[in-house]
Amino acid sequence: MPSTLIELHEYITVALSGVVESPRREAELLLIAYLGRDQLYFITHQDDLIDESDPKLLEWIEKRSRNVPLEYLTNRVSFYSREFYIDEGALIPRPETEHLIDEVLARVSPDEAITVVEVGVGSGIISIVLALHLPNARFIAVDISPAALAVARRNIQVFGLSERIELREGDLLSCVTEKIDVLVSNPPYIAEDARLESNLSYEPQNALFGGSVGDEIIRRLLNEVYERKIAMFVCEMGYDQRISVQEYLKNFEVQSLEFYKDLASFDRGFILKGHCE
Repeated sequence: MPSTLIELHEYITVALSGVVESPRREAELLLIAYLGRDQLYFITHQDDLIDESDPKLLEWIEKRSRNVPLEYLTNRVSFYSREFYIDEGALIPRPETEHLIDEVLARVSPDEAITVVEVGVGSGIISIVLALHLPNARFIAVDISPAALAVARRNIQVFGLSERIELREGDLLSCVTEKIDVLVSNPPYIAEDARLESNLSYEPQNALFGGSVGDEIIRRLLNEVYERKIAMFVCEMGYDQRISVQEYLKNFEVQSLEFYKDLASFDRGFILKGHCE
């Protein structure tokens, strides 16, 4: 017998209790996504009958009760006021990464014909949003994961940017020989022994862990910036890695180093301007 929307909401809330932080809200989001409706519809159609035996709905409830991220169930994620495709081949974009976009756009003019390289393209969201705002820039986006590149390629095609964003498979900048004007990255920066929330176990681990300390990949990228004389490097980092970055850069001559914070006032990334010839 079909259940009403309000009854189904209560059932899913119970199923998610003790699993997610806000089970009632999560149950609402799951049903909104399943129905393909918005929150207003959800509020005004509480007595609508829903087929609770639909295999898709049952699968979503079962997986979400195991803390599989909702974004992987719906294959949709919002970032910078746009919607992107996502699956388990790529890390789910976080709102904090929007600050990285802002920092780049504050320093690069839309008129500049430059080459921007992204290391660790993941779902492609950073390169795509930057390309939409920087129409004269050329983009090379690199990832070591074929699964992530497949997700990025799908998003790039949806936004009609295949001619402007070139995808390459490789380790950091090993596959990029061109002169780089701006390097951007949201690299793995979590220490291998860090204890993570259970939902993160469903996300690609090579996109999370940066080494035994956590900042090893950031240091490798800093070496590349210095050796290749890259003019600007904008990078996301862990909230506790500011001192580590500052200490490491004492070995290099740089033009300027700025750190930026997220909305919670945690250190979230830096902008390095190096000496280039």
